[in-house]
Amino acid sequence: MSGETFDRRAAARGLAAILGSGRVLEDEPMSEHTTFRVGGPADLYAVPESADGLVRALAWLRERDVPYFLLGKGSDLLVSDAGYRGVIVAADGLKGFSREGDELTFGAGVSLKEATDKALELGLGGLEFACGIPGSVGGACYMNAGAYGGQMADVLVRVRAVMPDGSVADVPADELELGYRTSLIRTAGLVVVSATVRLEPRDPAEISATMQDLTRRREEKQPLEFGSAGSTFKRPEGHFAGKLITDAGCKGYRVGDAQVSTKHAGFVVNLGHATAADVHAVIEHVQEEVERQFGVRLECEVISLG
Repeated sequence: MSGETFDRRAAARGLAAILGSGRVLEDEPMSEHTTFRVGGPADLYAVPESADGLVRALAWLRERDVPYFLLGKGSDLLVSDAGYRGVIVAADGLKGFSREGDELTFGAGVSLKEATDKALELGLGGLEFACGIPGSVGGACYMNAGAYGGQMADVLVRVRAVMPDGSVADVPADELELGYRTSLIRTAGLVVVSATVRLEPRDPAEISATMQDLTRRREEKQPLEFGSAGSTFKRPEGHFAGKLITDAGCKGYRVGDAQVSTKHAGFVVNLGHATAADVHAVIEHVQEEVERQFGVRLECEVISLG
């Protein structure tokens, strides 16, 4: 059972034996699991509800060379219209939380909104920058997510992860090679089970005020009313992607229902019924025009799958 020729019925049975039959779905539309709201069906969609289930499922898939992709909140992902030939392993079920002093440990499937709300509730500051990022804790570690002057590298202490050899290990943050939208988690194929952050006691009113301010700034500047994957392009050295795109005359450029946002040119948005092909066409046009006019090749921040 290998590569694109894997026996998905056998895979469904094998995963169901580990996770439970109700936790393995066939032909699940990925448009329902990505913030872009596009994407065809995944052959199988598996949802472990525990770290042990995740570890066992991954071991089963790896032993049989079944293609798989680990999904967080789908906030930085563009799935093709043809879908994904393999197994999507969703981390949504990994929800645990614990506290030890000023250190909070969250399951990889905890949303950043849930994490920042919990920190606020406990009067612990430092995670406010993440309050509006529509991703999961695991995904935030994978991408070293950041906004408004903060990033995961500032607060992350360690992750518990499934290593490439299938073992589970605690990896200190200073060994994760956390950089701009990248990490060892991404480059070496680690799978985050949980993450521990170190915060600092702070007046809840001050934390709340910061979160409200950042939320207001996001709502004013970003096209949150439409499906998107957030900032579509990485910030090129010495430039701002949004300004380059605007100066290249691409703001508002549209293919089908995919469009360079008229509110913030750094975002490609789904106006309602865009296809993945539409989104790709817009991205490619923007890259070509910016490179032609300014000699800068914009690097896509969004992960393409399928």
